Order: sequence, then structure tokens, then C-alpha cells
Amino acid sequence: MRVTVIGAGVAGLACAAELAERGASVEVIDRGAELGAGACSWLAGGMLAPWCERESAEEPIARLGALAIDWWAARVPDVKRQGSLVVAQPRDRSELERFARRTERFTRVDAELIAELEPDLAGRFLTGLLFTDEAHLCPKCALKALSRRLGEMGVVFRFGEDGRDVAEGADLVVDCRGFAARDKLPDLRGVKGEMLLVQTREVELNRPVRLLHPRIPLYIVPRRDGLYMIGATMIESADRGRITARAMVELLNAAYAVHPAFAEAEIVEIGVDVRPAFPDNLPRICWQDGRLHVNGLYRHGFLLAPALAGMAADVAFDRSKTPEMMHEA
Repeated sequence: MRVTVIGAGVAGLACAAELAERGASVEVIDRGAELGAGACSWLAGGMLAPWCERESAEEPIARLGALAIDWWAARVPDVKRQGSLVVAQPRDRSELERFARRTERFTRVDAELIAELEPDLAGRFLTGLLFTDEAHLCPKCALKALSRRLGEMGVVFRFGEDGRDVAEGADLVVDCRGFAARDKLPDLRGVKGEMLLVQTREVELNRPVRLLHPRIPLYIVPRRDGLYMIGATMIESADRGRITARAMVELLNAAYAVHPAFAEAEIVEIGVDVRPAFPDNLPRICWQDGRLHVNGLYRHGFLLAPALAGMAADVAFDRSKTPEMMHEA
């Protein structure tokens, strides 16, 4: 089977991997000049946190997302299985209890255990929730590694093409363009996210830390070399404009609340992009104009891409199948 995948973001690369691993001849085309150019997954947090996400997401997100940790670990290096730590200031204890009621597979931790897990947070938080089975990765590193793996499997990449007019010859076209596919999927909406990448040698965290707050919950994800991703806002908007002053101030203030040393961190990168979402915030696989669309991963790209890619490959090799996330367009 000859398959053309449109889009070299996390959904497109995951679909290419599943198809190639099952024996398809795959090419990936992308409108960007190079890998990562214009892909919102390049700016993702990289948290593989299905049980934390259950706080605000539907049940399928956790169930399907639970597959992601092993999937990524089998294909790319440096998947960190350190769990996730959720904390709150004493005045926001009710937020922590609300989070606990809506999630699962966690252990309650006290100040002593928090200090053992994250020595730099010693004395800063009295209680928290530890999601031991969760993991995280560096999105840019993972996508680069996966693209190299695909190249070794014979997958061909073509950049600088938007995919609207795919050349003839493919037995199947899998459209993973994200929000750009709104020309085919008009019920897609954009959800703007803003993030910061900062660098500091004054703080050392071993795992993603979520700070709960009634107004702007925050997560801090450790990268290599003292880099930390701080995110992220969720704004109902398809505008890919610059970050707002309010968002930057609130993100930095929340990071300061986790540890004051973040006030001295250097801002390395500011990211703003639009994530694709359907009205119910659940992803979909659907046929439209002869293409198989995989879209609507919203804020769960790295978490849900493996499961959706597997479903798409199932459909590609057996058109009679109707997987869970298959919808009529």
C-alpha cells in the first residue's frame, strides 16, 4: 500500500510510523520548509499524563492516552518515567481536593515526601498528589528522533508543499494538517496556547510540576540543560498572534510561586500557536473527500497521537473497520 501523509506534526509522524511498521510505503509531505516549521506540536509540553488530564477531559482521553508512554518509549530515547507532581498553595487546598476527586491513580504526598521527590521544593508545599505512572518527553527531541527512525524505514519526506493537491499515485491519503484542515473539516475550532521556555541553573526539578490555582493553573516541565517549559494558556481563538502581556505576567508569576528562583531565569523562547479542537474536545478519524482525516487532538497531541495513529492504520488496511474515534464527516 502506498500512503501519503499530509502534515509532519505529532499526528502525522505517528500515523506514518504505524503505517510503515505494518508494511505500507509511506511519504510525508508538509507545508513547512523543514521539520517542525509551523507545527504546533513543536511547542507542546510533552507530558504523557493521562490520569492528570482526566481532571478536565473525557474518559477516552485517559484510557487511550495510557498507551502513549510505552509507544513513545519503544520508538524514541529519553522518555522520562518520573511521574507528575501536583501541588497547590495552602489557600488553594480546595483546588487540590477538586483535582483529586476528578482524577485517579495518584498517591497523596506530604511536605516531607515532596522534599524527598523534589529537594528544591522543600518547605514550599504542605501536600500534593503524585501520579507515579506518568511520564514526559522533549517534543522537539522526540519528533526529530521519530523522523530519523522513519527515514531509516524508507519513509520519504517532502517539505514546502501544502498538501491541498496531492499528486496521484497514492492508494490512501491521510490528512493530519491540524487546524489547517478547516477547509475540509469546518467544525474544527482553534484554541490558542501560549508558553515560555526558560533556562536557569538555580532550580532543579525531576518531573513535571503542576501548580493549581483558581485562575491560571500552571505546569512546569523540565528539559535538558536547565531548560523548563512553562505553560500554558487556553484561549478560544484562532489568532496566532504574539503572546499577550497578561499571559506572560501570569505564567511568570505562577512559576515564581513554585520557586522564586524562576524570577532570575532567562527567557529562551516564547511560543504561541493554535491547537485544533472539535466541539466536544475529542479527536476524530473521518473520511472526507476521499481522505482519511486524523484531527482534533486539541491539547493532547503526544498523549493521543499513538492511539489515533493505530486506529487510522487499522482503517487503512481494513476499510470495514469502525474504530472508537471514527466519525462521519
